[in-house]
Amino acid sequence: MIALTVAQIAEIVGGRLADITPEQAERTVVTGTVEFDSRRIAPGALFLALPGARADGHDHAVSAVDAGAVAVLAARPVGVPAIVVEPVASDSRSGALEHDDEAGSGAAVLAALAKLAAAVAAALVAKGLTIIGVTGSSGKTSTKDLIAAVLAPLGKVIAPPGSFNNELGHPWTVLRADENSDYLVLELSARHRGNIAALAAIAPPQIAVVLNVGTAHLGEFGSREAIAETKAELAQAVPESGVVILNVDDSAVSAMADKTVARVVRVSRSAPADVWAGPVVLDELARPRFTLHSEGGAGEVPVSLGVSGDHQVGNALCAAAVALECGATPQQVADALAGAGPASGHRMHVSTRADGVTVIDDSYNANPDSMRAALQALAWIARGENPGEKRHSWAVLGEMAELGEDAISEHDRIGRLAVRLDVSRLIVVGVGRSMGAMLHGAVMEGSWGAEATAVPDVDAALALLRAELQAGDVVLVKASNSAGLTALADALTSEDPGDRR
Repeated sequence: MIALTVAQIAEIVGGRLADITPEQAERTVVTGTVEFDSRRIAPGALFLALPGARADGHDHAVSAVDAGAVAVLAARPVGVPAIVVEPVASDSRSGALEHDDEAGSGAAVLAALAKLAAAVAAALVAKGLTIIGVTGSSGKTSTKDLIAAVLAPLGKVIAPPGSFNNELGHPWTVLRADENSDYLVLELSARHRGNIAALAAIAPPQIAVVLNVGTAHLGEFGSREAIAETKAELAQAVPESGVVILNVDDSAVSAMADKTVARVVRVSRSAPADVWAGPVVLDELARPRFTLHSEGGAGEVPVSLGVSGDHQVGNALCAAAVALECGATPQQVADALAGAGPASGHRMHVSTRADGVTVIDDSYNANPDSMRAALQALAWIARGENPGEKRHSWAVLGEMAELGEDAISEHDRIGRLAVRLDVSRLIVVGVGRSMGAMLHGAVMEGSWGAEATAVPDVDAALALLRAELQAGDVVLVKASNSAGLTALADALTSEDPGDRR
């Protein structure tokens, strides 16, 4: 973050000083990072006292200051130098301010964080920072990582770790930027209409990328049309001087060209488009190879992606379009994409153990579109270079959350798709109607017996895999994060294959 005094921060967020005099606040400068985890505090930091499900940050304010924080942003005095912001009403029926209410306190601190991030973003844009925003129903994190990779040769890039894309992670990422930052890449997610518009207002993007409109969070939005309207909020946030990059292979995204005043750059897996891919082929680990074409670009360049999955082509094209807009040459883009492996955890990480078992770890999140893409990658890798040497494949799948009324039908479809892709074994992890539908779909589609198995939890799935995995098998682990399959993926990839204790 740019250096600011405690007094300046208090003025920006509209807070009052506690346990620090105005004179001290004028002399005390936040020179470090802004952190909500007291274990990550370093000298010069500002600590956010956020109440959480397991702990209240206010209880850790003293230890944060002891660790080097110069002040705390809090909803109440905490006995150490602090900027206190008043809790907002959490009960919409009464409108009353509940000063000891956890939700109200958290909302107040988050609102203050947003104000601080907005002020810092505006100051840095005035000094030349370029802000890039990315949204879509799936692929946001992978695309954000690819954009960071292709921009790295051009300057200092700030991007969030993993999926820091909500009302906490978004402004927190903004505040990682400083005067030496050239590019700020932000991922924007939404659970309700207006979420993306609110996030974009904190750090208005000069370049926006919209990937796709799927059915993630369909239970919250109610319809794909509502999801499209929400994703379009990012395109609408870009000024006339900016650029909106649209994946026109998705008709709902293509239609957003009419909803922005900015210049539109269209990307596609085929012409006509401003940036497009020649014929795509996959290698033995489902890593795409294609020719990158660009309007006004210096010729055509071959691209070999370092990430797995045919669906990564669209992500890479969007990243390429961003880099080209920022002044990169097509060859610089191709070189950067070749060296860009999976950067965020549990997202299409493909690794092969000492015993020859290949694990596809895509366990961080799932929706119907990303589940289909991951299953297709599994089928491709299992097929191998020689059709006569097909490897035994396992799809270990958990629940896709927040699908609303479509949950049963979507899980049923995934079970059926596993059969159609000739997956050898399906392991359904978890209980409930959705997982029952996935198992039922597979059984009905393929008249499966032992090929489809339901287990209650991660421990049971791991025990089954340890007992039955053979050298050379291919395993996909995928589910929404709430299913907890990241622990299963970690166990599969890290354990000694000979250790079965």
